[in-house]
Amino acid sequence: MERGIRFQPAKQFLVFCLLFLPASAEVRYVLPEEMPIGSAIGNVARDLGLPARELGDRRARVIAADGGGRLCELDSATGDLLISRRVDREELCGQASVCTVHHQLLLQDPLRAFGLILDVTDINDNAPVFAAEEIRLDLAESTVLGSRFPLESARDPDLGTNSVREYKLSPNQHFSLETSTQINGKAYPELVLKKALDREEQAEHVLKIDGIDRGSPARTGTATVRVRVLDANDNAPVFSQRVYRASVPENSPAGTLIARLDATDSDDGSYGEVTYSFSHLTDETRGVFHIDPQMGEVRVAGVIDYERARTHEVDVQAKDGGGQASHCKLVVDVVDVNDNRPVIEIKSASAKVPEDAQTGTMVALVNVYDTDGGDVACSVSDDVPFQIVSEVKNYYMLVTAQPLDRELRSEYNVTITAADSGSPPLESVKVLTVAIDDINDNPPTFAQREYTADVPENLPAGTSVTRVAAQDADAASNAKLTYRISKETDWEVSSFLTIDEDTGDIFTSRVLDHEESVYFRIKVEARDGGEPPFTAACTVNVFVKDQNDNAPLVLHPAPGSASEDMVPLEAPGGYLVTKVVAVDADSGHNAWLSYRIVKETQPYLFSVGLHTGEIRTLRTFGESDQAKQTLVIAVTDDGAEARSATATVSIAVGAGLPVLQELFQLVEESRDDDNLRLYLSVALLAVSTLLILLIVGVFYFKLCRRSYVYRSTATSLPVFPSPYYPPSFGDFSRYGTLLKDDRLDPFMTTGSWRGDFRFGSNTDTDTLKKRSAAYQKNTLRRTSAERPAFKARAAPSHPCYVIT
Repeated sequence: MERGIRFQPAKQFLVFCLLFLPASAEVRYVLPEEMPIGSAIGNVARDLGLPARELGDRRARVIAADGGGRLCELDSATGDLLISRRVDREELCGQASVCTVHHQLLLQDPLRAFGLILDVTDINDNAPVFAAEEIRLDLAESTVLGSRFPLESARDPDLGTNSVREYKLSPNQHFSLETSTQINGKAYPELVLKKALDREEQAEHVLKIDGIDRGSPARTGTATVRVRVLDANDNAPVFSQRVYRASVPENSPAGTLIARLDATDSDDGSYGEVTYSFSHLTDETRGVFHIDPQMGEVRVAGVIDYERARTHEVDVQAKDGGGQASHCKLVVDVVDVNDNRPVIEIKSASAKVPEDAQTGTMVALVNVYDTDGGDVACSVSDDVPFQIVSEVKNYYMLVTAQPLDRELRSEYNVTITAADSGSPPLESVKVLTVAIDDINDNPPTFAQREYTADVPENLPAGTSVTRVAAQDADAASNAKLTYRISKETDWEVSSFLTIDEDTGDIFTSRVLDHEESVYFRIKVEARDGGEPPFTAACTVNVFVKDQNDNAPLVLHPAPGSASEDMVPLEAPGGYLVTKVVAVDADSGHNAWLSYRIVKETQPYLFSVGLHTGEIRTLRTFGESDQAKQTLVIAVTDDGAEARSATATVSIAVGAGLPVLQELFQLVEESRDDDNLRLYLSVALLAVSTLLILLIVGVFYFKLCRRSYVYRSTATSLPVFPSPYYPPSFGDFSRYGTLLKDDRLDPFMTTGSWRGDFRFGSNTDTDTLKKRSAAYQKNTLRRTSAERPAFKARAAPSHPCYVIT
């Protein structure tokens, strides 16, 4: 498809022409030079088949290629390509026959490039100009008719019909004007002598020469030709060749010999002395060469650049002393040298590439070209997950070649190498830094799967328990973690603790009580800030350490009880009288109890076991000993700040009570360290299991199907307080004794670990039976006045259970 644009002088407006839309994503426009700024070249959106609104959304922009300036800009609202600065073909391309300017249209998100080729056409905006306003010629009057004298051509930067196409000479009798053409197609005028000169008739001729182009409208440049007629010089210099041809490598240093010209003149004297000079130089040649006037040697005087001009054509004049001259041409071919490294330009690059980008995602657009010409190979280093692909000539796309992972590497320095095809080849290197943008693809991980913390009880709310810590391999907000107690944790357990969502520090939310909760477990979750977020969990085990915050509790004798324990008057030393039973709700050392007598009616009569609480006689009773004894026993735990309680034990000493061998020890208990260690070990075991035993005992007696009898307290004997015995117990004895079916049943003192049986069962030995029978017989013989006292001595000294 091709569209034409014509220049409208009246409207001062130029329109574009769209030549074609190739499959390689290029679009070509033809525009005349000197179009007004803001003129529309074409509608890129329509020509590329893109919606106009997409240009603005994708931040479309136009960039220049090959390091040149940008000639046009994009109106993203309409899709029109507009002239952004003055377009001067002569400034852009010089005398090149074809002036092509390359631009690119870049679209972001996703990144895509389209080639824009602008063919700038010439208009007749320059008039021909002669190098000198006056051209001087010295001709001998003997000059042969038909001699030709090249004149300096007029310079016109325009091309084609807009350049100088003809010359006109003012009317005269002696000269005519003809036009010759150089091998590059440029025309120059030659003055032809058509009538013999006669100095005596006219010593000087003044002519006007016009250089005219064929533009519309045509433009003209004028110069004066002043011809001075000299005396006769019969012979003109003659060159050995009409055309000389030489070559020189570009970048040759100044003074390099290019060619040696030779012209001879057969005249003698000054008419035979030949001098050389350049008679016609173009803009590209001026200042590049130098000729020796006497030797005719042409040498390099300036910079020889193949990229600027590949061939130079020089007109050389040989002139003798008489003014006669002849001309030849010197054609200098510039040999290209690979002296320019390829140019690498990053036209567009993504600031960051997401690590989940698909293979083939465009990262950057690179323009690579070589001013020497020829092909350029572009490559990237092998140690990066990127590759180079090309869809438009001299344009390369850097795309991902494999999946990316920011956690393995967050940044790549991609080395782009461009090598030309010269010999030896030249390379250019540019390093492009590509940052990998993080996505949330890693869950948090805790340093430990389980954390254990010991927290003393009774500490105030807000006490630090421990800190949990998790890490996330991602970055920025994807790695920002918040902590919380999981909803899977029992709500009652979670009410004990709170957690700082930013640091992971765990604090108590209320006062902890070892006696209420010894151990609990919570589940903590760490959640990252990604979208969608990832979570991880760990377990925190919290152990509540016991503090000595509970005083011992005396179970026997019951607080406030008025019962007495009976002891026979004949009881020997070491006789077990009763036992103080206490418990401590604490645990460990805080629950180890020790017993001591703090107050007694008569000293040195009773002793108490340090760790057993057993009260024994120290000696046998005498006549002077009081019948009523009261002991105050202090029960102290083993805590750092010990707590204590007291128990008051009332003991009645009675005569006539039987002394049971099973209820005393004749051997004094040893107070050495071995027995102490034994007591401590047993006491620790007893205290640790006491609560469990009490619970088991309660259930046991409730479920037991046998009958139970509870001892009456009417006789002021020691009993369990009401909270410690089952409600089904009762007193079936007149005197508070526990008898049934005329036989004595076994019972133990509360808390005894030695099996302190006061009476034997029907399965005991005959000795116990005999003692029981004697006890009943003696009871019958007692008088009514003696019966209460005897009853008090005969009754067991501890509360008991009788099982039938």
